[in-house]
Amino acid sequence: MKIRSFVGLAAAASMVLAACGSSSSSTASSTSKAPADITIGTAYSGSGSFATSSLPELDGLKFWITHENKKGGVYVGAYKKRIPVKLVAYNDLSSASTAATLYNQLITQDKVNILVADFGSVLTAPAVSLAEAHKVVLFDQSGTGIPFFSPSNKYIVLCDLPESDIWPDPLAQFLIAKKIKKVAIVYATNDFDQSQAITLKSKLTAAGITPVVYEGVPTSTTSYTTILQSVEAKHPDAILELGYQPNDTAFLQNVESAGLHPKMTFTVFPGQLLSLFKSEVGTAGLKYTYTYGTNLYVNYPNVTEGLNSAAFKTQFSAAYPGQLNTLSLLGYNTGLVVEGALRNAKSLSQSAIRAGAQALSGNMTTVDGKFVLDSEGAQVGELLPLAQLFPSSAGVTLHAVYPASQATATAVYPAP
Repeated sequence: MKIRSFVGLAAAASMVLAACGSSSSSTASSTSKAPADITIGTAYSGSGSFATSSLPELDGLKFWITHENKKGGVYVGAYKKRIPVKLVAYNDLSSASTAATLYNQLITQDKVNILVADFGSVLTAPAVSLAEAHKVVLFDQSGTGIPFFSPSNKYIVLCDLPESDIWPDPLAQFLIAKKIKKVAIVYATNDFDQSQAITLKSKLTAAGITPVVYEGVPTSTTSYTTILQSVEAKHPDAILELGYQPNDTAFLQNVESAGLHPKMTFTVFPGQLLSLFKSEVGTAGLKYTYTYGTNLYVNYPNVTEGLNSAAFKTQFSAAYPGQLNTLSLLGYNTGLVVEGALRNAKSLSQSAIRAGAQALSGNMTTVDGKFVLDSEGAQVGELLPLAQLFPSSAGVTLHAVYPASQATATAVYPAP
């Protein structure tokens, strides 16, 4: 693929990765003549607080594009042929307002065939309303906030993760099964983390467990020292911190620097960015902590779309040495969802593409698990087990510990 750079709106850097030098295609329904290429437009965070998650996702999507273009492009069922894929990607600098401007440019000026959101709920949120207003399908990679999905919005497909309110189910059931009564919940006040907190509180309360701490903090929080002092005063048996990667890193660093030794510590992102957490937090701060397991750690030898687990890990690692993580798998999986939707779509109209994606529901298994959509376009498959980080020769190693059907190790509680 050829890469050329130019300046986008709001002084954001941009890049176009093209299979060939053809112009971008319209979002309008297809005509009798096949387009020269299929354009995929996205925003990404080249810098700022979301870059560590956004850039691997972009690499995963780029890997899928390269893989398809080597075969002559993605197969488009409406034309019964492969068509080269071109990526138009703008740097939103981890800013939701900049992302909104760039999503609008992708829709109204670049007129991309496929619109893909940046990482996470914060940077996906501005795309949701724009896509719905312009009747353009949004391929939502990892924005799992509950408000994105409603009966009225027919233009969203959650590709790679279940809705965030589903994520904590195994965690809540584990706490209940272990009879852990004193639970502290600290969460960042964004759609992604707050929906998890609400689920946890609801499920625990229903089981007769009232959290001793239930506190929201700004997503921009970089120090938890004061919060941890108030949490420790309640003597909890489990401390659950729900945030994005920078929140989780700061929280775990503060726990260690304060000399605290909770019986159970849970954070969201070590399972997705384990190498980064090993570097920034270290083995001492990670061992025996809990996190969400991901499908990077599950072996799917038999898939219906794309590469299986072993082939993906081998080929991606060869293309991007040292860069393999959960987010790169999610970006690749986004490409597989787009691939399936285009194969099924009767035309390149947005309604046909959305119908093509819905037809995949329950019928597609990838390196990210079983793809299942509900009627609102929310992902209800690809479920995540509870995992724990155990000391090992690699520093720490992640193992699923709950539920038993997915467990590869037995949970250690309380932490030694």
